[in-house]
Amino acid sequence: MKPPPSSSSSLILRKNRLSPFLFTLLAFIVFVTILYSEDFSCIFSQLEYSSLSAPPDSISRMNKNKKLPFAIGETEDGCDVFSGRWVHDDSRPLYEEEECPYIQPQLTCQKQGRPDKDYRQWRWQPHGCSLPSFNATLMLETLRGKRMLYVGDSLNRGQYVSMVCLLHRLIPENAKSMETFGSLTVFTAKDYNATIEFYWAPFLLESNSDDAVVHRISDRVVRKGSINKHGKNWKGADIVVFNTYLWWMTGLEFKILQGSFDDEVKDIAMVSTEDAYRMGMKSMLRWVKKNMDPKKTRVFFTSMSPSHQKSIDWGGEPNMNCYNETTMIEDQSYWGSDSRKSIMEVIGQVFRRSNVPITFLNITQLSSYRKDAHTSIYKKQWSPLTAEQLANPVSYADCVHWCLPGLQDTWNELLFAKLFYP
Repeated sequence: MKPPPSSSSSLILRKNRLSPFLFTLLAFIVFVTILYSEDFSCIFSQLEYSSLSAPPDSISRMNKNKKLPFAIGETEDGCDVFSGRWVHDDSRPLYEEEECPYIQPQLTCQKQGRPDKDYRQWRWQPHGCSLPSFNATLMLETLRGKRMLYVGDSLNRGQYVSMVCLLHRLIPENAKSMETFGSLTVFTAKDYNATIEFYWAPFLLESNSDDAVVHRISDRVVRKGSINKHGKNWKGADIVVFNTYLWWMTGLEFKILQGSFDDEVKDIAMVSTEDAYRMGMKSMLRWVKKNMDPKKTRVFFTSMSPSHQKSIDWGGEPNMNCYNETTMIEDQSYWGSDSRKSIMEVIGQVFRRSNVPITFLNITQLSSYRKDAHTSIYKKQWSPLTAEQLANPVSYADCVHWCLPGLQDTWNELLFAKLFYP
């Protein structure tokens, strides 16, 4: 049996009782909160949405007041290096196709018979400032004892090969090599104890398209929460350049595997492409936060590479594409239908909500003008062309990938600028 409360305890209890006025006031506050909670949440969600709806190229710099790894200077205040125009430059290309043996035959347009060369001689000129000139010596010295890694799809592989071509002439023939180990391709600069690598992971997460050679699967499936399947191969890199976009674009919905690819009965959910892509972006940022030291390493994300499949987008004839296009698009506001703005919005939303330091390379708008720079029909074909295809070159023109040398060298010039002058 509990003893009766002491007089001092009774006094405390009496003092702690709510007065009728305070009780009524508290009840009123609770009632109003419940009654209007939906309105409050609506207001807050609108505020949040408005802060995220700006275009991705306005993403504020992470660690703005801190010197980032590898930085040696700063871009001029107010200079957006991704906003500008293309100017003809007779000093380009930065290297010749025939002098770089690392370009895949799918990208060697001159060797495959492309008659024009003007697409190689354009330089990106930002409004109000200039890009620092690409310095191969500085880049190689910075990579001494380091590992630089490109991760993503064949478009990121094109950017990777471009970087190798920009650097390899400074390395003696017997001091460099390129080898492929499944999904990983490694270029080694022996005298620098440095590697520049590419890892095939078109979704970044585990998928049924992960085979580096046999991956032409139309019914694509990505496994939720599976980035570590590939991510274990990325650990230890000093500079990482991610990309992922094109492989997600199979329609308005996408298949997400909830369990394992080894499950006899697979649990697959259909979600919107935007939600699926958002999941991929969040997984990437979580991996970066866990595995990359922002004081020593740098991470980049290259935005969607535009394709030019529909000539009506730029005022051309119906049922045509990039085939036979040798001039660029002059309309500065041009945005093709093959580049989903909703995906750019997802990137902006996810990046702004994250405090993970990652540099966004917004190559989409500047690349969208370059309908002249695709490989088109001037590439090694995966399989022999039929008579019907040969009679209609538009039917097999590749309006996704880019000739090298060419546009993707500019992507690496922008990467160089953001690495050393963030």
